[in-house]
Amino acid sequence: MNQTPVTVGIGALSFEDVIRVARHRAPVVLSEESLAEIAKSSERIRQLAHQTIPVYGVSTGFGALASKHIPAEMRTALQRGLIRSHAAGSGKEVETEVVRALMLLRLSTLATGRTGVRPEVARAYADMLSANLTPVVYEYGSLGCSGDLAPLAHCALAIIGEGQVRDEQGQLLDTADALQQHGLTPVVLAEKEGLALINGTDGMLGMLVMAITDLDRLTRLADVAAAMSLEGLVGTDRVFAADLHSLRPHPGQQVAAANMLKVLEGSDIIQHHSGNHSTYVQDAYSLRCAPQVAGAVRDTVEHARTVALRELASAIDNPVVTFDGRVESNGNFHGAPVAYVLDFLAIAVADAASISERRTDRFLDTARNRGLPPFLADDPGVDSGHMIAQYTQAAIVSELKRLAAPASVDSIPSSAMQEDHVSMGWSAARKLRTSIDGLSRVLAIEILTAARGIDLRAPHQPAPASAAVIARLRQDVAGPGSDRYLAPEIQATVELVASGELLAAAEKVTGHLD
Repeated sequence: MNQTPVTVGIGALSFEDVIRVARHRAPVVLSEESLAEIAKSSERIRQLAHQTIPVYGVSTGFGALASKHIPAEMRTALQRGLIRSHAAGSGKEVETEVVRALMLLRLSTLATGRTGVRPEVARAYADMLSANLTPVVYEYGSLGCSGDLAPLAHCALAIIGEGQVRDEQGQLLDTADALQQHGLTPVVLAEKEGLALINGTDGMLGMLVMAITDLDRLTRLADVAAAMSLEGLVGTDRVFAADLHSLRPHPGQQVAAANMLKVLEGSDIIQHHSGNHSTYVQDAYSLRCAPQVAGAVRDTVEHARTVALRELASAIDNPVVTFDGRVESNGNFHGAPVAYVLDFLAIAVADAASISERRTDRFLDTARNRGLPPFLADDPGVDSGHMIAQYTQAAIVSELKRLAAPASVDSIPSSAMQEDHVSMGWSAARKLRTSIDGLSRVLAIEILTAARGIDLRAPHQPAPASAAVIARLRQDVAGPGSDRYLAPEIQATVELVASGELLAAAEKVTGHLD
């Protein structure tokens, strides 16, 4: 575990910062510059709190109750009640990495000094992250507008010493006890502070950053899988030539084609069969158009990355303390920009899985697999080979197609019609996480099947990169043979996909794939 702290300052966090804190539990510190800016805007809120003119979120109620003036002696109760009432999530617990990303990104906005909270509020978040205390957050409760309200409220509930948290070992504790064990003191919220802790796109953004990080690895592995399938099906690599792809200059397509050529370089299988391509005429779309689909997926990821980087550089709160000291209501908490790309990625992921499944299916059909046994079975009829592995792929792909239906086109009005259009970005992020898990499983089955097909082409040898992937796979999964319990072999391959070991095996031969 890397214990070098991530410093949260006035500027944007990087993807690496988010991943280190969310997934690798790096501790967090606030920069001195951010603490000074936080103190400055906090003083501005204290000034406004004593004025007779009502200021939204400082001396008024919230949402549809924004016109109600709240006496000074009731404002601590107002902020505490806001957090308690908004911590209304339901369903299964959200993953620790998501909660840690959410807290870090809310802290990043607090650190800009645009929210008006006191330094001790920001420190409370940094301290909880560093202590590896993770608030219990539930699946349902965010409409992706006015922020990820319920998820953020469950986190805010923890710093006031209420609710439950899980410690580093995953043990469920009452928050008050956990804080005491770690020498931390609950925060008593002042004017506006409760509101500042829940108005943000932090949950959906954190999940977007992690999704892009995962897809950076999976898109490269998908190129390896496609190349191995083409090799096992004795397709032609001529369609991946750079000059062909320069005729349609989508950057992702050119990268994917180049990657596939690197993986296939030195393939004895393709070289041996190259003289027979006149009888095949051309390969099926799932092989011939692999760079076009993989490239479109890449370009979609790059668009999503642009949006994520902009959101990481944002300070989202309502109301917000401007640089000239005004406190202004605004709509920057609306999650539409993030929600759209989350949905867009789910479409791309579903299609990447779909074309992968089609390549797997070709291996199993003697009318299309160019000389391999039915279902890659050892003794067809007695053995079923990979017949049902493809069923598993097909079931996942069917689910991914349903998950590709966008969440962001839906909107359910709330808060007595004050919040009459919402983004559903949190829901888009939740289903994308499921989609990425599905893609990992589909690619694992394609690689498992392609490896078996390539082995059955012996004595002709695969490309060195394919051979390296197969060699790593064979450490955990046996090669062709009679039927055996297949689920553990699929799971072992899924784990090699998730760990990055199969991709690393290929890249030891090819060098880094783009």
